[in-house]
Amino acid sequence: MFLRKYHISVVFTLVLTLLSSAATFAQYGTIRGFVYEKATGEPVIFTNVVLRGTVIGATTDVNGYYYISKIVPGTYTLEVTYIGFDPISIPVTINANEILNKKLYITKKSKDLGAVEISAEKEEMKKDVRISVTKITPKEIKQIPSVGGDADLAQYLQVLPGAVFTGDQGGQLYIRGGAPIQNKVLMDGMIIYNPFHSIGFFSVFDTDILRNVDVYTGGFNAEYGGRISSIMDLTTRDGNKKRFSGKISTSPFTSKALFEGPLSKAKTEGGGTSSFILSAKTSYLDKSSKLFYGYVDSLGLPYNFNDIYGKISLNASNGNKVNIFGFNFTDKVNYQHVSNLNWKSSGFGSNFVVIPGVSTVLINGNFAYSSYDISLAEAEKRPRDSKINGFNMGLDFTYFPSRDDELKYGIEVLGYSTDFNFYNDYGRHIQQTENTTELAGFMKYKKVIKGKFIFEPSFRANYYASLAEFSPEPRLGLKYNVTDRFRLKFAGGYYSQNLISANSDMDVVNLFYGFLSGSDNLPTDFNGKTITSHLQRARHEILGFEYDIFKHWNLNIEGYQKDFLQLTNLNRDKLFEDTGENSARPDNLKKDYIIETGYARGIDFMLKYDYKRLYIWAVYSLGYVSRTDGIRTYSPHFDRRHNMNFVGSYTFGKTLLWEADVRWNFGSGFPFTPTAGFYEYQNFTGGLNANYTSNNGTLGTLLGDINSSRLSDYHRLDVTVKRKFDLSDHSQLEAFVNVVNLYNQRNVFYTNRVTGQTIYQFPILPSAGFSLTF
Repeated sequence: MFLRKYHISVVFTLVLTLLSSAATFAQYGTIRGFVYEKATGEPVIFTNVVLRGTVIGATTDVNGYYYISKIVPGTYTLEVTYIGFDPISIPVTINANEILNKKLYITKKSKDLGAVEISAEKEEMKKDVRISVTKITPKEIKQIPSVGGDADLAQYLQVLPGAVFTGDQGGQLYIRGGAPIQNKVLMDGMIIYNPFHSIGFFSVFDTDILRNVDVYTGGFNAEYGGRISSIMDLTTRDGNKKRFSGKISTSPFTSKALFEGPLSKAKTEGGGTSSFILSAKTSYLDKSSKLFYGYVDSLGLPYNFNDIYGKISLNASNGNKVNIFGFNFTDKVNYQHVSNLNWKSSGFGSNFVVIPGVSTVLINGNFAYSSYDISLAEAEKRPRDSKINGFNMGLDFTYFPSRDDELKYGIEVLGYSTDFNFYNDYGRHIQQTENTTELAGFMKYKKVIKGKFIFEPSFRANYYASLAEFSPEPRLGLKYNVTDRFRLKFAGGYYSQNLISANSDMDVVNLFYGFLSGSDNLPTDFNGKTITSHLQRARHEILGFEYDIFKHWNLNIEGYQKDFLQLTNLNRDKLFEDTGENSARPDNLKKDYIIETGYARGIDFMLKYDYKRLYIWAVYSLGYVSRTDGIRTYSPHFDRRHNMNFVGSYTFGKTLLWEADVRWNFGSGFPFTPTAGFYEYQNFTGGLNANYTSNNGTLGTLLGDINSSRLSDYHRLDVTVKRKFDLSDHSQLEAFVNVVNLYNQRNVFYTNRVTGQTIYQFPILPSAGFSLTF
């Protein structure tokens, strides 16, 4: 009943607002268009476009698009100012009922004075809720010490508030208590099922193809769905529309090549274009480590990967555009005599932006197909494998009823199939083949009241066809600008997902990362309540504030709670097959999956300074994560109580061609299950006729309470020094020296329960290399 009343009130408010806006719209004019970098034709994102001498303006979006409405007819000067670029201004005349389209081109300053702040950021903070979201650009990624020379998104994500990375080897990213399967990763609207390679330094994404990354650590609005913890939304840039260019780089870790250029150039300024971009990178650490890092492992570090990505962009003169893209990512890990892991991911897709000539609407759409296959063979264990493939498509419409308000609605459709084979520690086989279809619709409205109060209600409706389940999900975002420097904010909502992971939250190291859709092989009740849904569900509540301490210092503090109302986990305790002869057995001993509940709560502190030559990013996170399976309550292995990151970047030298980057990370110890003792294990391979009095058993391990102990604290210091050499107007050489784990801290990876031998994370790893752009 509450959801129904909530939905009706939201729709009623939206209708009244739209009618009021339509009645007054005819009295005004509108300016819209795009801002581009003149040298490359690449959109300029998050910059201010204003009418000089007024407070009327807008901020460009991820496509470089701006929209200024409710302009009183007259003659104005349209102006763009952006740090590091020459300001531009053009005269414009606005008539009533007119929609004026203007493309704007800005040029980089011949001498960069080292200012790196984005002038539109403060204005955006006042007009958007922006709670639990971090906007990342390649510039910021490159200010993190770059392991192997090329900055990587995986290394930047580890310093985000609320983010926990479980290790340099085989580690996964956990965001505010959510498991990796509960984090949705989108690249240009395409679902990426595994964004990280097995060596924790690298993602599958080339930083040089990225335009922007939005990471939502909780409380995201109804535009996003299908996950219950977080969203990572990546947008790639277009290829150079003016000339052929590229980049090559090499280091002891990886090598990379990137090429881009026009397929057809604009015949006149602002005319239609087409361009391409192609990126490929490879790792040879399994071979080079024998030469450079033999002290780590005489057999060489067992990691190898190859990534390739390509994109073609077709741009019309009026701003309409279509992108066509594809990728292929592979990863191999070969621990000698221990395990052999292989996975590959591939896909293709298209997205588009349409701006109708006589309408104020902005239309976005996408279609994509992707797949992910993984297999793991371990010594003395049966192999595991998992496959997932499918499509996703979406269409959304954005209206601007008034100058700062926004209405967005759309639909999404996705379908995928899963094929999963797994054997638990007791040798019981868990297998599933499933086809799944999901349908969703959403509506979001942002209302800015007197420049002080931002009200953003949204509603998402998900229908999971394979489960015949409907999930209504109301969400809300609020912000109040108390003063020009102090802002309060809140976000909350309900979330659901069907996809579950093919591993257990009790595993410490998850090399095998498979997928399967929600199963009906679940217990019939949980804690005395009948199970009526097969979905995983969560509720988020987040409260925080932003404070501009000084002109270039910003403090952000957020407290959060995620209540995981229902989770599905792999049943590690399964002993019997779920057949009629075992009908009397407890569900926790025969079902493939178990039901859990849990929570994640904590508080994140983030202090940022970004001006001219100095960048500082300091983060402290305090978090608590808990799970209950109906029998026991435990802390999952990623429950890190304290996590700190300090990042500093400084550009120096007479011509500002030197740069020093530093990152220090501290994390308190992860939980682990201690060994309580050992015993002789008889497997009775001969059945009832086996003579246990004369047969030699194997060594069995008796485990203590789940995750009742903690590893030692983790800390590491990374440093990079870079030097640029200008070779020509379009060519630059950059050399670097990097040291990972500078003071050679011995951080625990795992300990062999039988021998007691401790295996450590990476020791000190120095490297050097170069990159050449042209």
